[in-house]
Amino acid sequence: MRYIVMIFMNLIFFTALYGQVLTFGVVPQQSPMKLIKDWQPIVSYLEKATGEKVVLKIERSIPEFEKVLYSGGYDIAYMNPYHYVVAHKRQGYIAAVRDEKNIVGILVARQKSGLSDLSMLKGRAFLFPAPDAFAATLLPKYELLKKFQIDVNQEKNYRYVNSHDSVYKGVARGIGDVGGGIERTFNDLDDKETKEALTVIYKTKAYPSHPFAFNRSLSPSLKTKLTKAILEIPEPLVSTLMMKHLRVSDDKEFDVVRDIAIALPSTEE
Repeated sequence: MRYIVMIFMNLIFFTALYGQVLTFGVVPQQSPMKLIKDWQPIVSYLEKATGEKVVLKIERSIPEFEKVLYSGGYDIAYMNPYHYVVAHKRQGYIAAVRDEKNIVGILVARQKSGLSDLSMLKGRAFLFPAPDAFAATLLPKYELLKKFQIDVNQEKNYRYVNSHDSVYKGVARGIGDVGGGIERTFNDLDDKETKEALTVIYKTKAYPSHPFAFNRSLSPSLKTKLTKAILEIPEPLVSTLMMKHLRVSDDKEFDVVRDIAIALPSTEE
């Protein structure tokens, strides 16, 4: 909480001092302290590379991030593919850069649970980070329904726990039988005891990864400058984020996500 308060104090200070301050939002798949540790060096690099004042803004949960994003509250945002198609439709955010490695959803269970086949998951208790977490919630629900006729929404035996890390810890502690996440956050999990207690029992198909997207209010020249800077983020910083290689992206690349969203069960919970 102390770090979050400091972020807001810095935002107020720099706005008064410099006038324009660019807010950078990151979908909170992990704890705020973990995100600040990993992303503040990225923000500091962008400031030096562009000469612009950039402030990292971390929300306490994915739903809170969605509220800010869907109201146009970030100048730059790193979001999941489903968030992007909604943010583009509502506020005109434009995808600019993404990791070349596609995103894959996973389902995890306790090592000693005996769960090894998805046909065994009917009636089990599920944990997910948030209703609109694309690869961690929507894709597993979709593929469970289409491939195994397990309708998680219909059974209503699930809980949303705000972050990927909370899913993993909840399953490891027996709060849920199965949990949704993604390969990157599972591989990056700092809690060794939790990680060793879990096993990945399913992987979804691969889809375009999280984009860096810009608010439509930014000028074309500023978008170009930011795009160049993001593409040139030093490799050690990219590796810290468990990314492979950043490349140019665009809105059309996420049409496949729009098609999936149409076919997915309602996310209204």
